Amino acid sequence: MTEIDVQAVLKKKLDQDFRKYVILGACNPPFAHQSLQADLDVGLLLPCNVILYEIDDRKTCIAAINPLSALQVIDNEKLQSIAVQVSEKLSKVIKKAAEG
Repeated sequence: MTEIDVQAVLKKKLDQDFRKYVILGACNPPFAHQSLQADLDVGLLLPCNVILYEIDDRKTCIAAINPLSALQVIDNEKLQSIAVQVSEKLSKVIKKAAEG
């Protein structure tokens, strides 16, 4: 998994203040491997980005693009079954994070 602290990057590179905003690059190696075997161009869409940002002092937003929607840009039926599985797992993770 990768992590980009947008707030820190904007402060360092532009000396600009920004709300807390993190981009997480979530990767499931077995699904990534299966996807790359089905179509090498899928690497353009990996890893699956999940964003977390501060709305106010007591609220945080967590969001991700649905893999089913993202993979529609690559016309490959093999990727669709993988996208369904990834979408289900990602939805569970986001739901669990929102509850906690």
